[in-house]
Amino acid sequence: MASTRSGRRVVLYHAPGCHLCDRARAALDRLAVDYEAVDIAGNAELEARYREWLPVVEIDGERAFVYYVDEAALRRKLSRT
Repeated sequence: MASTRSGRRVVLYHAPGCHLCDRARAALDRLAVDYEAVDIAGNAELEARYREWLPVVEIDGERAFVYYVDEAALRRKLSRT
């Protein structure tokens, strides 16, 4: 489990071949966010929950972003306590 310096848990749900997922990962990396990357491929439960929304970024178990990551909004969300 990955958590940010502020103790927030960030999870990126992604799938192979998803160019939007690659962009989301790049945004998280640019901001030096510690995150857990979860590949949904082959997991029926995760596929049903996330496939149509990829990529999905959750913060502390709550959906924060779908399709793309707004870097300014991500910084704001992570700075909240």
